[in-house]
Amino acid sequence: MRESELIENVKLAINPKFQDWVLFKNGTYIIFDDISKVKNTNDEAIAIMKEFGPVFAGGPAGDFNTIHLTKTEGWIVAGHGYGMYTFVSPDELENKSPNDLEVGLFGRSKRDLDGKKPEIIYVNKSK
Repeated sequence: MRESELIENVKLAINPKFQDWVLFKNGTYIIFDDISKVKNTNDEAIAIMKEFGPVFAGGPAGDFNTIHLTKTEGWIVAGHGYGMYTFVSPDELENKSPNDLEVGLFGRSKRDLDGKKPEIIYVNKSK
């Protein structure tokens, strides 16, 4: 998926009331409740990603919840880390009718990649 497609899909996936968020290369994003209290958005997002993104066997980062989207095709995988979610597109999966476990495991692996090598590709800020 191209970066521009990922950004557009994530915009459709996020509840419009949340305007402050940061998107990472592999589809994980962090929503900020009040970005005005954050000195440096990028630094804060990377610190959160490094803390909560990587997945370790038996750790809380292994838990997840799969959310089916209605405004775009795909899913959001929620898990350990407040306000941290990962977008999964149907195009990324080999199985064309995956179950929640398959989607969740794939999303968790994407979050792990973002946690180990955090690269911000987009920042959305409210006015």
